[in-house]
Amino acid sequence: MSDTHKADPYEHDTYGHAARNERTFEPLPPVNGRAFATSWWGQAWLKALEDTALDRQQLKRGRRLARAGAVGAVTVRPGRITAVVRDPDGSHHRGDVLLQELDADEWDRFLAMAAERAGHIAALLDREMPPHLVEDAASEGIELLPRIGDLDPECGCEAWDHCPHTAALCYQVARLLDQDPFVLLLLRGRTERALLDALQERSGAAPAADGAATAHGVPADEAFAARDIVPPLPDPPGLPPEPGGPAHLDTETAPEPGVDPAALEFLAADTARRAHRLLADALTPGHETRPVEGELTDDQDLVRLAAGCPDSRLSARLAAASGRRPADLSAAVRAWRFGGVASLRALEEEWVPGREELARALSDLDRAWADAERPALRSAGANRWTVTGRDAQLRFGPDGRWWPYRKERGRWTPAGPADQDPAAALATVAGPDEGGTGA
Repeated sequence: MSDTHKADPYEHDTYGHAARNERTFEPLPPVNGRAFATSWWGQAWLKALEDTALDRQQLKRGRRLARAGAVGAVTVRPGRITAVVRDPDGSHHRGDVLLQELDADEWDRFLAMAAERAGHIAALLDREMPPHLVEDAASEGIELLPRIGDLDPECGCEAWDHCPHTAALCYQVARLLDQDPFVLLLLRGRTERALLDALQERSGAAPAADGAATAHGVPADEAFAARDIVPPLPDPPGLPPEPGGPAHLDTETAPEPGVDPAALEFLAADTARRAHRLLADALTPGHETRPVEGELTDDQDLVRLAAGCPDSRLSARLAAASGRRPADLSAAVRAWRFGGVASLRALEEEWVPGREELARALSDLDRAWADAERPALRSAGANRWTVTGRDAQLRFGPDGRWWPYRKERGRWTPAGPADQDPAAALATVAGPDEGGTGA
């Protein structure tokens, strides 16, 4: 749907003075086997038409014209919709359908009702018309949707009832209403901008009965959706220079049985650090274009906690909770520090490369030592190559990076971060201060 707004000096003001602003919608394509309206309010519009029209044959002809795309551009203004409709013989007729505008008092009551519930306007801003909005308006004596007899036809063919041309126009308008219920509110007398401006004025100037300010809770999604009609919020605070510190739980009062104050302080500090990091990441330019990180499993999160734990007693508790031996948790923590989840998976999971990934890995190994003698490597698993005669190993990851490993006390342990170049990764293990396991 596309529309153009025509400038008019008589736009509604906040006092409800009559408006002559109009919106013109380009002709819609033919409807092939679909209903004209899928929303409940669009269907209510058609029910008002079909319950009003006396000649069912005229309605059928109107439906056929609308389905065939015979309705031209539709102009919507307060109290009237207009379009030129083309007959099968090529002749054209201007059809108008009139609907009574709400008067100033009715608009005043509608605005007062809507301003009390941000959810009503939030729904309209989402191009929805919830039933409770219509019901609340009706309880104030305001009928938003037309009823039987409310859609008054006028046509150049001089029919006295709904003719095929005004019927086709109504069917087409049902499609417009499906997409934008503000079309109905314009027909009832208010442009979208005038309506939102009036609501914003009321929202910002509604004092409490006793002159004191009052606050009413509003669900976050409603408040966000209504952001264009409520008073502007202050700018959000910037990123704090560092995470906040946890409360100190070392008091004269003994903790309850089973409560470990040191563990609580550690968890609170960890939460503050993670929140600070997440906020810093969210404020980084381009954040919205980056993929969302997957959630950690309980086991991965336990390793992450252990990697940041300075207390050996708490580390022992984490090891016991993980079901790992202290040496196993120590290796997992070392892997985490070298590369987070990817490094932990390289330690604990043996990935089986496909044909293309394996070919790439072998090609990487050939190119890495193109200008030097390649160390003797033997396959030690689906994605692992061990340097013959040395306690050094390379592991190829799903992301195409190489992880260096060293054998210590009979077990393979992470020796450094990953690298795209296997020779550079292996050099991490080969330094003279790393046990002389050079390749």
